[in-house]
Amino acid sequence: MQHVLDNPIYNALSGGNNHLSAGEDNVLHFRRDVAPFAGLNEFTDENFGALQHQITDGGPYVFFSPNEITFPEPWEVVKAFEMKQMVYDGPMPEVDSSVQITDLGEEYIPEMIALTQLTAPGPFLQRTIEFGEYTGIFADGKLVAMAGQRMQPLPYVEISAVCTHPDHLGKGYAGLLLNEQIRRIMAVDKIPFLHVLKDNPAVRVYERVGFKSRKQILGYVCNI
Repeated sequence: MQHVLDNPIYNALSGGNNHLSAGEDNVLHFRRDVAPFAGLNEFTDENFGALQHQITDGGPYVFFSPNEITFPEPWEVVKAFEMKQMVYDGPMPEVDSSVQITDLGEEYIPEMIALTQLTAPGPFLQRTIEFGEYTGIFADGKLVAMAGQRMQPLPYVEISAVCTHPDHLGKGYAGLLLNEQIRRIMAVDKIPFLHVLKDNPAVRVYERVGFKSRKQILGYVCNI
């Protein structure tokens, strides 16, 4: 039986993120203002054809798979990349009150978009905040670090948008925000996981916090 994390996008769309999904049956995708991810129960020509009929634009759409995907026409791969899928394997982190962590609501969306555009942790759109549980650290009244939750292929919950302004690196903000997200996820009896580009130096940060590599995942950015 396939592990739920082997098809994280589809299992999130049909599971914990169902309220943000569009499509039907074996072919689902997130609302376009939330995230560009599409999930198929199986990567067949029939399912890609069904997705093409569902959507109203040409892309981009992002797909994750542990195995190489062969895309039928007219799907065109514009970027392919390798990631580590990491799962938290540690105790509930202790609370560290040395730095104030702020819940990020609607009023912070412009700052959140600006920070993610600067640091490029992954797609962050106008309504990505609807994934929920975004937290941040401020310095001199400006958002300088943030993290949140994204896909929920239950019982797993993904930590995402982990980023720090270049002027504030080396202060331990990423670790503090990661531990806050881990606490929130574990407090509701879920399991934290994340995706990170294979050669991203942040892998070492995640390992120090307590994440362990589970599997290589392939990512594809596609247009029609």
